Amino acid sequence: MFTGIVEERGEIVARDDLAEAARFRIRGPLVTSDASFGDSIAVNGVCLTVVEFGDGEFTVDVMAETLDRSSLTGLGAGAAVNLERAMAAGGRFGGHIVQGHVDGVGTIVSVSPSENWTVVRVAVPADLARYVVEKGSITIDGISLTVSAIGTAGEYGDWLEVSLIPTTLAETTLGAAVEGARVNLEVDVIAKYVERLTGAGSNEGRA
Repeated sequence: MFTGIVEERGEIVARDDLAEAARFRIRGPLVTSDASFGDSIAVNGVCLTVVEFGDGEFTVDVMAETLDRSSLTGLGAGAAVNLERAMAAGGRFGGHIVQGHVDGVGTIVSVSPSENWTVVRVAVPADLARYVVEKGSITIDGISLTVSAIGTAGEYGDWLEVSLIPTTLAETTLGAAVEGARVNLEVDVIAKYVERLTGAGSNEGRA
């Protein structure tokens, strides 16, 4: 499990495309400082398993299912990525519950800077929009953020906005966000469980 508090902005050093998979070598001195074989590290919000590590770098294998469902499919050598180690038992819970299981990919449709923050609007897939609420939590490329606005108007359909403080802009990949960029989205897992349980409860025992 993760919290969505990015520890380090890493860089993809190399990508090898394999049969229905890809192998990424990623530079991340901080997240590899105590790495072990089999550890989980979130890469742009995708939970991946360390298969090799050393000299401040680690290697992960990404299967076709993950490539198909995340923005990792479009990344190669030189791309910056947000990195977070799995939360340690007893650690500080600074963000919200993040599983590292991407629910879908959104598209940045506008970036509006101001003096003290930047507002980023992201088009959200229709099947995820029902889980997004104003002032609720959303994970964008592995970053735990608060939804500052939602809407459905315009050519992009469902959208959400997040307001980014200077620290988030400086320490994560969203600082270089541009219109048209694809980002990984993970909605609040509690909302999904509530929907599932409420739906099951309303139908059980009824003709």
